[in-house]
Amino acid sequence: MNAANPLHLTLTKKTHSCIRLEKDGRTLVIDPGGFSEQDAALGADAMLVTHEHADHFDEGRLRAGLEANPAAEVWTLRSVAEQLSAAFPGRVHTVGHGDTFTAAGFDVQVHGELHAVIHPDIPRVTNIGFLVDGSLFHPGDALTVPDHPVDTLMLPVMAPWNKISEVIDYVREVKPRRAIDIHDALLTDLARPIYDRQIGSLGGADHGRLIPGDSTGL
Repeated sequence: MNAANPLHLTLTKKTHSCIRLEKDGRTLVIDPGGFSEQDAALGADAMLVTHEHADHFDEGRLRAGLEANPAAEVWTLRSVAEQLSAAFPGRVHTVGHGDTFTAAGFDVQVHGELHAVIHPDIPRVTNIGFLVDGSLFHPGDALTVPDHPVDTLMLPVMAPWNKISEVIDYVREVKPRRAIDIHDALLTDLARPIYDRQIGSLGGADHGRLIPGDSTGL
């Protein structure tokens, strides 16, 4: 799926649920967590974090990004913001469902409130998804359906809280033009062709995945 960017937005996949978006010389990073590259947040002008779990939020990576670029800012929910705001006053913004904001030139809408159920005995944490430029949706750890058309859906394909039938039904409900895998670090190479075939044939949308480091135009 490497491609020259025909429009204005370039998506680069990082490991697991982390992605980088570039537009007009500015960079937005979503979910630079503990499974993503050590430098995942470096070079970011803005960072978004969906929730507090370590595979999506790594304080050290975020701090590195904020320290490397004194103009960089973070938008996230309260549970994450509380861990960063004292050290970076005025640069960490708390947002929730229904909020809209502009981050480094990207227009962002916030959708969702709770993490998907892992098990009834495990309390649910808060979780928000981000719709960027009215086009790309990153749901974090939830199968949130935004009340807005989605062109590119970042699709959590393998997690302790989902099964493939739910993933397929999620694609069908959102109805994106295409779905690109995230939350895939635990998916083995043996499983990938099975997931590709079933999601691709049953989801009703163009489905693909990017190797970490690969980019595609949106």
